[in-house]
Amino acid sequence: MLLIQDWFPPSRENWELILKVWQWFPIVTTLQWVLEWYPAGKTSNSSPLNLPGKFAWAAMESPGFITLLYIMYTLPEQEGLSSLPWQNWTMVALFTIHYIYRALLSPLLLNPTMSPIHVSIASLAVLFQLSNALSLGGWLGGHGPVTPHDWAGHLPYFFLGFLIWTLGLALNIFHDEDLREIRRAAMRKQQRVAKEQGKPVESVQKIYMVPKNGLFRWILFPHYLCEWVEWTGFWMMGGWHCMPARFFVQNEVATMFPRALQGWRWYVERFGREKIGSRKAIIPGML
Repeated sequence: MLLIQDWFPPSRENWELILKVWQWFPIVTTLQWVLEWYPAGKTSNSSPLNLPGKFAWAAMESPGFITLLYIMYTLPEQEGLSSLPWQNWTMVALFTIHYIYRALLSPLLLNPTMSPIHVSIASLAVLFQLSNALSLGGWLGGHGPVTPHDWAGHLPYFFLGFLIWTLGLALNIFHDEDLREIRRAAMRKQQRVAKEQGKPVESVQKIYMVPKNGLFRWILFPHYLCEWVEWTGFWMMGGWHCMPARFFVQNEVATMFPRALQGWRWYVERFGREKIGSRKAIIPGML
């Protein structure tokens, strides 16, 4: 029980250790620059270790916000705090909103289908979520700002960061929806053909097209870029000195950037360079 209390929620000593380790996560992601193997999403493959896509996504993306909420309701008492500033709770609410959309609504209610995900990818995602939640939770729950005075003079940046976060989330959802509509359109077409031919409907799990709306005109992974914008706004809300929020942005970029480049190569291989045209992977006109 003492072990759990020292880590969930983390004591200050353990929280500082988590931060020291978490900042070096980009070293782990260097493997993505040399390995094309990423058995999930567009590049999933057949394996006895695959998990159903929707279930795996929900299971691997949920531990973050669940852990953060647990820390927020246990760490203040451990630290002898009667309350926390509203700014702390606002940041917790935004994190939770994002991941309720990403971990629950998106896979379970909105996505028509999802490709299987290898258990190794799911396991690494859970590790990412737990590390990030412990880092952010420690800062927001009692080891960071704990009084209104700690936020004094920061409100303009807090509200500007909130606007940037909101814009990032809205654009993220917009581009996610564009990808979902490709699947929905394919499903409607197959249902119509199957009905005409009197045959069962085939899966649309592996049907892909080159999306063209919004930022897809210039890049193939705008939903990644918009998520970076979202969490940069979150970092601004916490202040540039907020190391947990900074590491969150840093580690997301480190793991998603090489994935976007792999995805760009996948699109070129599948559809041809002429079809992809001048579209870049994730930064318009550059990369």
